[in-house]
Amino acid sequence: MKLVRPLRDPYFTNQHRRILHVLRVALALTVAYAITEPFDLPHRGWALVSTVMVMGNLPHIGGVLDKGRQRLLGSLLGALWGLLLIVITPFWPPVLHLGALAGIAAVTWYTFSKRFGYGGLMFAISLLLVIGGSTPELEAALWRSFNVLLGTLIGIGVTVLVLPHKATDLLRFALADHLDHMARLYHAHTSASAPPDLDTHELLKGCSKLLVKQRGLVDAIHRENRLTRVELDELISLQRRMFSTIELLLETHWNTRAGHERIDAMHGLRGQQHTLARAIGTLAFQVRTGHPIDVELAPFDLQRHAELAGDAYAEDGRRLFSPSGYLWLNRELARLTGELVERLGSLERLPSRRLRKGASRHGLLEPDDTGQAPQ
Repeated sequence: MKLVRPLRDPYFTNQHRRILHVLRVALALTVAYAITEPFDLPHRGWALVSTVMVMGNLPHIGGVLDKGRQRLLGSLLGALWGLLLIVITPFWPPVLHLGALAGIAAVTWYTFSKRFGYGGLMFAISLLLVIGGSTPELEAALWRSFNVLLGTLIGIGVTVLVLPHKATDLLRFALADHLDHMARLYHAHTSASAPPDLDTHELLKGCSKLLVKQRGLVDAIHRENRLTRVELDELISLQRRMFSTIELLLETHWNTRAGHERIDAMHGLRGQQHTLARAIGTLAFQVRTGHPIDVELAPFDLQRHAELAGDAYAEDGRRLFSPSGYLWLNRELARLTGELVERLGSLERLPSRRLRKGASRHGLLEPDDTGQAPQ
């Protein structure tokens, strides 16, 4: 039973995704070689090339499915177009080259600046492989097409069946890490002194990278039929706005001592900020461990601070607007967090029993844990 656990453990596949991807590529090449070599298939080298190209540097199922689908469709259409040109060439020899150029031009036009660019590339490559040199042969074209399709199917099959790594799980971990980074940044901002080992600059860079990483997973996750592109766009947009708000808070500087003193005089504000930071951390914990989203956000009441924020003046008599702006940024962060909690809570396919079981085995939570982040 212990040997089977890694097969269904997303934490294991995510932690060792690099070596597992290397093993999958090696296994896929071995399978392709074992199938093509004993039968001495003509042009069998293209099966190996196709296997590597479809798997590439994509370690997750969704990416390979998306790339494999484009490769299959592009290769099939390119091969069929090339075969058709070869069949009619004896009657109109110039048609071979003119037809190939016309086909590549049409597909390039259609896929320009679209996500199907790889399919268009495979159409052109398959077409050129099929028509070959100056004297294309129908038998050689058929074998080339067969090997390209065989290698593509082997790459997809090995990725799906052997220790599969899902793009949806990768999104969960990236989302949880991003929320955890933001919680630490906000907590450091609202604390009297940040932890000595907290590198704010590195956390900011990490947040930016995690947002880019999530954006790059949209097509792959959609191919796994777990979340729609609209849902993913909403999640990423909310995270980006939360991150921008925290950046503004971190860049807050007081031009006068009076403004800083006004903020310090707002009793209860720091407590509200710390509660919000813990809520963001709890949200990260629930996403990472596959729990249903159940985070209660206390209302960020700023009305009690309205008098101190609205009637702030500097020593020279100038009106201070910075306390009001600072309070607004905190309230906006709380509002965006609440909206993200609502969006995540509405996603029926986001909670994961596999993640909860794996989290218990990896010591992230106790078997009867309710999903609250450790304090």
